[in-house]
Amino acid sequence: MRCFQVTAFDRPPELTMQPDPVPGPGQVLLRIAACGLNFADLLMAKGTYQDTPAPPFTLGMEVCGTVVAQGPGVTTPALGTRVAVFGGSGGLADMGLFDAGRCRAVPDTMPDDVAAGFQVAYGTSHLALARRGRLKAGETLLVLGAAGGVGLTAVETGKLLGARVIAVARGADKLAVAQAAGADVTLDADCDLKAELKALGGVDVVYDPVGGPMAKAALSACNREARYITIGFASGDIPQFPANILLVKNIDVIGFYWGGYLGFAPEILTDSLATLMDWHAQGKLHPHVSHVVPLDRAGEALELLRSRAATGKVVVTP
Repeated sequence: MRCFQVTAFDRPPELTMQPDPVPGPGQVLLRIAACGLNFADLLMAKGTYQDTPAPPFTLGMEVCGTVVAQGPGVTTPALGTRVAVFGGSGGLADMGLFDAGRCRAVPDTMPDDVAAGFQVAYGTSHLALARRGRLKAGETLLVLGAAGGVGLTAVETGKLLGARVIAVARGADKLAVAQAAGADVTLDADCDLKAELKALGGVDVVYDPVGGPMAKAALSACNREARYITIGFASGDIPQFPANILLVKNIDVIGFYWGGYLGFAPEILTDSLATLMDWHAQGKLHPHVSHVVPLDRAGEALELLRSRAATGKVVVTP
């Protein structure tokens, strides 16, 4: 089978041929239909992500595929079931081994490319906003990087939770995507962000997967008792928060790492994903996949993320 592998952190990932894997206890073998890419895949390729395996390993954190073999002791999901799973790695391949307990059956109404990129992006936004950020109806939510993989889902989720959503992205095309997802106000990232946000009455919750200079402007525009949620640092610049501003305005800075819940409270992810699947079935969520790329061009797919040329999700299909 083909695998898009990291063989060393000082070399680009490459497509390799490997033997078909055999599932062990608690595992299933999937024929992979689609793999959703995440910014974390770029970090893993460089060895800078917090959960990076030792090389060689196959990139691709989340997939949709069909169960074609079960390991000892596994009875569910049944053979032939189409499932989505967050495996952390192993998705950019024709076949993959995953923990049976992490697999979720995919409804017929959800296409492979949507299912492959659904869990991390929507799961991150739902738990970050509803659980960690305590976003309430009527509050103002600021979403930075609002046309990206997680940013766009934050716009949708924030609207479903009843917030007024301000979306920040770079360029008219990306702002149009954020507006279509439900943003009430869109601002170009090159504007005087602090001034624009203050003119709009400030913000109550910040959803920040970007970091960098925009973080300082967003913090300055926070209202009293605002919550600032750090999702990631796509800019490569980790912001520093002045403690005096946090103190004077009673601001909470909140860290959020979706994958971390797998290690200490997986039931929280399960309950969240059940809610999100229900919302999708009701037509309340409209996942946006901007690019579907074949496995033999997986390097180009990663470059779409690196160059920020994509909106929503980039999906690779074997």
